[in-house]
Amino acid sequence: MDVPRIKKNADAAPSRRRRKSEGLRIHQAIACKLGSQILTGHYPPGANLGGEIDASEKLGVSRTAYREAIRILIAKGLVDSRPKAGTHVLPRRRWNLLDPDILAWMFSESPDEEFVRDLFELRGIIEPEAAALAALRASDDHLNAMEDALDGMRRYGLAKPEGQAADQEFHSAILDAAGNRALTSLVGSVGAAVRWTTYFKQNLSPHPRNSLPEHEAVFHAIAARDAEAARRSMAHLLLLARGDLVEIIA
Repeated sequence: MDVPRIKKNADAAPSRRRRKSEGLRIHQAIACKLGSQILTGHYPPGANLGGEIDASEKLGVSRTAYREAIRILIAKGLVDSRPKAGTHVLPRRRWNLLDPDILAWMFSESPDEEFVRDLFELRGIIEPEAAALAALRASDDHLNAMEDALDGMRRYGLAKPEGQAADQEFHSAILDAAGNRALTSLVGSVGAAVRWTTYFKQNLSPHPRNSLPEHEAVFHAIAARDAEAARRSMAHLLLLARGDLVEIIA
């Protein structure tokens, strides 16, 4: 009598895990869909997403999955939800535009030129100074990490996911090498920006420019402990990268 009961429980556990996994996929997919619609202006600031019951029925999902999706959007500053008042899109200044998920949602469609400008202006403030600090503070381990990332970019090319990951690692290694904890906290955001801008360029440009020489110039300046050259090289890299994207979306 004990054996069937144990077998039944054993069968039920994977089933529960599958249901939980599917639930996670569902609410994340809903958050992605709604987030993209907010970012592209389908739901402008102040728009009401509707009540939980109607919205979940319209999307064909459970109220629980919809509620979890809204919690994700609340955490990213996109919406506010209150009893009886409903769920409303917040002003753009409240959006956490450097959140890795938001960057992914923005680049799932064609981002507008203003957003690309804003993103690269911010990177232009952060990364050249980080490169200059890295030239002064990078350890041998940091330099090895940058060199390994460059090797990955050469080996795979930026058209492949492995090469894009290596590009992301290169920029992250520079932020780490800057030796500033506040800058290090931006690794995830800057890394996501690098990832999605590169992915977007490689997938939509018929003849994407090879940016490896600019990355190598940044590395050589850092390795030579030349802070000013590192700053200039990174600024030049970002200027060309921004031009690549603007050319695609213009």
